[in-house]
Amino acid sequence: MRLFLALVPPPALRARLAELADLAHARCGGRRMPDASLHLTLAFLGEVHEAQAVALGGWVRSLEIPPGDWRLDRWGTFQRPGIVWVGSRHPDPPLEALQRRLWDELAPRGIGGRPGRYIPHVTLLRRAHALETDGLPDIRLDWSYNQLELIHSITDARGARYATLARSGSP
Repeated sequence: MRLFLALVPPPALRARLAELADLAHARCGGRRMPDASLHLTLAFLGEVHEAQAVALGGWVRSLEIPPGDWRLDRWGTFQRPGIVWVGSRHPDPPLEALQRRLWDELAPRGIGGRPGRYIPHVTLLRRAHALETDGLPDIRLDWSYNQLELIHSITDARGARYATLARSGSP
């Protein structure tokens, strides 16, 4: 099972991110992320055995996530593999502390792969034909969060989709 930990936007924010994805797609082309797939990855766990996924689900449900607010105010790109994203102009210490805490707690659970540099972002496009974000509208969105999700990335004949396996603070 291919898993990751993420913050999932509330419906109104997801709708606004979808509008931004449409604008970026019109300018840059590529593959637009489906609305239901818009999220902020905190930790990509990679391939995990089913028994380990069950244990991770229990751990995630037991987590208490301190409330936070993340400001999205910047367009960005990753040259390879042609990603257009939205994120923050400035570091967000509480969000970065949450990401570090998760990796610290994942290591004893047998999950490695902590990234060297964490750039919080929401991917809007993949395989963009052009990575030109000049001229796209200014962004100022606030994302209040207090829960994260353990998500299974499923690829099958229908394509890629995500399924939530557990939410923090859930019974």
